[in-house]
Amino acid sequence: MIMLKRAKIKIDGMSCQHCVKTVTDAVSDLDGVSQVKVNLKKGEAKIKFEKGRLDLEQLKTAIVTAGFEFVWFK
Repeated sequence: MIMLKRAKIKIDGMSCQHCVKTVTDAVSDLDGVSQVKVNLKKGEAKIKFEKGRLDLEQLKTAIVTAGFEFVWFK
């Protein structure tokens, strides 16, 4: 049985729907991610991923590499 974890990440630097798509694509490309919802107004992403296949550093790297600031993780 696959165990899913949820993460909420605060992201700075998003200003338009293109930014939302960029973050969504960057995180979706990570192995183990099953769902990504990016909210421009709140400046955050909600992510569902397989426990044990992905860690916080991988999420942070994907967001920073896409050109945005990783603020916090919950």
